[in-house]
This record gives sequence, C-alpha cells and structure tokens, in this order.
Amino acid sequence: MRAFTYERAPTVDAAAKAAAGNPEAKFIAGGTNLLDLMKLEIEKPSHLIDVNGLGLDTIEKTPEGGVRIGALVRNTDLAADETVRRDYALLSRALVAGASGQLRNKATTAGNLLQRTRCPYFYDPNQPCNKRQPGSGCSAIGGVTRQLGVVGVSDACIATHPSDMAVAMRALDAVVETVKPDGAERAIPIADFHRLPGDTPHIETALEQGEFITGVVLPAPVGGKQIYRKVRDRASYAFALVSIAAVIQPDGQGRVAVGGLAHKPWRVEAAESELPKGARAMASALLADSRPTEQNKFKISLTERTLGAVLSEAKG
Repeated sequence: MRAFTYERAPTVDAAAKAAAGNPEAKFIAGGTNLLDLMKLEIEKPSHLIDVNGLGLDTIEKTPEGGVRIGALVRNTDLAADETVRRDYALLSRALVAGASGQLRNKATTAGNLLQRTRCPYFYDPNQPCNKRQPGSGCSAIGGVTRQLGVVGVSDACIATHPSDMAVAMRALDAVVETVKPDGAERAIPIADFHRLPGDTPHIETALEQGEFITGVVLPAPVGGKQIYRKVRDRASYAFALVSIAAVIQPDGQGRVAVGGLAHKPWRVEAAESELPKGARAMASALLADSRPTEQNKFKISLTERTLGAVLSEAKG
C-alpha cells in the first residue's frame, strides 16, 4: 500500500472542497472496497478524507411519504430498519443477500453505490484494463467471461456492477442527493447515477470531482409483492450471476431491475409492459440488445428462468 495523508472532515462542505482541490483524494467511511483496492495498488489515493463524523447516519421520513437514507447509514441498520422492512422489503432483502454480517456492519449506503466491479481482470494489475488505465484495452474481451456482462456492454468494457442494494434501489426509483464543492445541491435519479461503459468505462457515475453523496431518497411506497432473488455459484456471499429485484402488483403489472448483467443495475421501463405476458416475453424485451459471449450466454436463459421463479412467487 502506498503512503497517503489523512484528514477528518468537519462538515460536508469541507469534505467536498478538500476532494475538489486534490484529484487524487478519496472519501472513506467503511472502506470495505476502497482499502482492498488500495492494498492491490489499483486505487492509489494520495489523500483520504474520513467522512464518518458528518452525522449522515439517520433514516427519516420525507414530507412526500417516502424515506431519506443518510449516506453513512450502515447496511446492517438499513436492512433492519422497521420502515424499510415494512414498506421497502425489496431493499432489505437485497442488502441481506449482499454480504456477510461483518461487512454489512461497516459498509455504508453511499459506499455501496460506489463500489467498483469485481471483474477479475480489473483486479489483476498485470492485465490491461480500460477501467484501471484508460486506453490500455480490455483483457476480459476474449478472456474468461462467465461472470461478466451481456447487455449494455461496449468494445471497451464488459464488466458488471456488483451491488445488490443498487439493483433494489433502481426498482424503487431512488434519487441520490449530493453536494458539490461550491455548495450546490443536486438530486440524481438512480437511473442516471451509474453510467454504461461506452468508450470511457473508467467514468462510472455521474458524480463530478469532489461531489459528495449526502443521502438517498426513496419515494412513497408502491405496495405490491416485493421480491429479491439472487442466483450465484455459492450461497455464501458470492456476487450475482443474475439477480432480480421486482415489485409485482396484483394485476400483474410491475417493475423489474436486474443485476449481474450490466455495468449498472439494468432496468428497461418500456419492457415492463410485457410483464403480464410472462417471463419469456419480459426477458426478451429486457435483453433485446444483449451481446453475450460464448461463456456467459447462459445468463440469457438464466434471467428468464429466474424471472419466472419471481413471478411464480408473486402469485403465491
């Protein structure tokens, strides 16, 4: 691990300004992903800004009937919150499926959204990777691709986003709240928060330099049957091959977001009109522009079967 300097931010504005003034600075809270990447010298921050003392660790109801989740709410506390379990059960289930108890005790809401891909080529500094070193190439293309993306991919990157929580939040139409270094506040729909790789896979979110996440807002509860189903190689905290976050209403209409397939939580709202027709019609519309490899094309049929299981569970 390389040497770095460290400070504790006294305020949100101070944290954002400190990061804006140093392009090599990183915010740190739980550090469950960042510290691992620093040990491998994939992340090389020269300065860490500790944001744990900013008090953004509460879950509060909004005047519109939703909830606001502070950026520093730990995953354990979010999954166990009474309101979340009752009104946003999808989110609670996704969090519990996402990691061990020890990790959930440390990981934060903002950090979960910002965690980086677990593509094995990204994690191997000896392999070219456009996410680590823009323009160096993508070793995954033509390599071992079983775990990697099938939709929304590009010629520069086929990595997937690893978060379970983000998939649930995409189905729930969450909004990410931020503060910029100049003090301006911004509300970013989660649909626009994560980016597809395109030609710049190293730019993973809509955040600007120094922009700091302060919380996530969930709109008023949508009701319906909320289901999170995760398919993985082993049950002990592996990342998803395919995961489905679904809200199914009694009339068969609903929302579906999918993990394990793309560079961001994958949801195609236009495809949801196919949901009452069944899993095959929905999956076909959802993955219409897929570009699987020979090794991961099984994810197409696995998505359909997983969605079928979700619809069966929704019907009781």
